[in-house]
Amino acid sequence: MMAKETPEIYVSTDIEADGPIPGVYSMLSFASAAFSKDKELISTFSANLQVLQDAKEHPRTMEWWRTQPDAWEACRKDLQDPAKAMRDYLNWLKDLPGKPVFVGYPVSFDYMFVYWYLIRFCDESPFSHSALDIKTFAMAMMKQDYRACTKRNMPKNWFDDLPHTHVALDDAISQGALFCNMLKENTEA
Repeated sequence: MMAKETPEIYVSTDIEADGPIPGVYSMLSFASAAFSKDKELISTFSANLQVLQDAKEHPRTMEWWRTQPDAWEACRKDLQDPAKAMRDYLNWLKDLPGKPVFVGYPVSFDYMFVYWYLIRFCDESPFSHSALDIKTFAMAMMKQDYRACTKRNMPKNWFDDLPHTHVALDDAISQGALFCNMLKENTEA
């Protein structure tokens, strides 16, 4: 009898930060929405973080934040110590009913922060060194140049009626639904 393969769990993740790179700047907020392959929302995790000691704010990023007062207010409530939040997040990831796959849009930005924080505060990452980029997946499905594969150019049926608010949990859920819709179309083709 063959052993049952461990399912992949797609962990759609969004972060908000006060600068372009981790360490020098801080991750202010992050959230993950764990989806099964068939788009079942299994669980969510979110945390607003205290800024890193000795980190600074990037002037252009902070200029952008001034245009997003509701999102800024949302990510500065109920602040947690980053070390505790990342340990809790790692435990949440390990408790998922399958192998976590990091999913992001853009993955390079979100993954860079989450991976840095996991290694810095937990010395491990269940994502290993890999992450799945929704825009790259769209490029392959649409057979278009990468820069042409923006959300406004993607098929409308890939999107559920979910908000994009720059509040990490809202954005993680909407990105996860987008990915699952793409995955379903790709596997049925």
